[in-house]
Amino acid sequence: MHSPEIVFSLTGDVGRNSRALKQLRELVSLGATVAVLHLGSRNISNLPSGVQVTAIQRPAGSGPGFFAAVHRGFAAAVKAFQSKVYHASDLYTLPAMRRAASANGGALVYDARELYAHVASTAGRPWVRIAWRAVEHRHIRRANAVFTVGEAIADALRRSYRIARPIVLHNVPAYAEPVSSDALRTMAGAEEDTVILLHQGNIQKHRGCALLLDAMPGVRGAVLIFLGGGPLKGELQREAARRNLTDRVRFLDSVPPKELLPLTAGADIGITLLEDTCRNHRLALPNKLFEYLMAELPVLASSLPEIGGLVDRFEVGMTVDPADTAALAETIQHMVDNTDARARWAGNARNVLSEFSWEAGAARFRSAYRQLLAI
Repeated sequence: MHSPEIVFSLTGDVGRNSRALKQLRELVSLGATVAVLHLGSRNISNLPSGVQVTAIQRPAGSGPGFFAAVHRGFAAAVKAFQSKVYHASDLYTLPAMRRAASANGGALVYDARELYAHVASTAGRPWVRIAWRAVEHRHIRRANAVFTVGEAIADALRRSYRIARPIVLHNVPAYAEPVSSDALRTMAGAEEDTVILLHQGNIQKHRGCALLLDAMPGVRGAVLIFLGGGPLKGELQREAARRNLTDRVRFLDSVPPKELLPLTAGADIGITLLEDTCRNHRLALPNKLFEYLMAELPVLASSLPEIGGLVDRFEVGMTVDPADTAALAETIQHMVDNTDARARWAGNARNVLSEFSWEAGAARFRSAYRQLLAI
């Protein structure tokens, strides 16, 4: 039986998950030995040296059958390890990690990356929401440490489950100076005087992707770039072609996290348009928001309480209801045309990062793990 000090589980590909990679680097910096269980490749080039990887085959399908198969896969794989800490990097691996921790006398860590009972896929489906809440309630109360992504979600979890307030690790990139690059413009074939609008990350429902496509016919002097993959990518590509928008909308494949910042910095405006479909969106502070600010981009964001509140408070861009197509097109056009405002918004970006930083969160992360590992 293998005996790394920490088993780290993730429903997804750890090599393309910036939050997981940052946490793994911190664990290795503590001198801990780590084994990763994930639904991805066995060979990952950007993992910290010495981290073991077990790749679990991704189940087919979706819905309850998919998640049941995910649980079986992780529950079987984790039996190969007897460790001090079992780290569930999402709700979907939490039951398997909790049972392994109980069986081996280990500590349990849970990273609540979402308000899982209130994500977009549970909207209008009360029994699904109740089921996921029951799963989380059963296991979160057994965790020795709980992390999450923002203050509002930390408060919601504390109230909902009557637990100690989770430790907040904002989804902010590790600090790096943005490097000016024409790579994004070149890859997209955009003219020098064309303003680049960037939507990076997964292309899926309720993230404003289709709404952006609706707005683009009313926007002049700009090209919209979708940087990333996702279940809606093919559909949006076909729709852009059908509407004769291929000269205004481009699609580029996702890149590894370490290659992202120079591409992001080549845009003129970063866009994050979560739709107001669920409580999780209303309380979210997504990765891409902080990635844009690290690259010193002005931001166009949804007028949701957390995202919109941050953008307005620090004056780093504009907010809009993405469901209002006319207002969305008008707001984009204002940002495209107003170069002085874009420069002012970009100049304020670092003020956000002085308050929201990975480095501050990493110190809290290491402190919690030192206690769990008694080092």
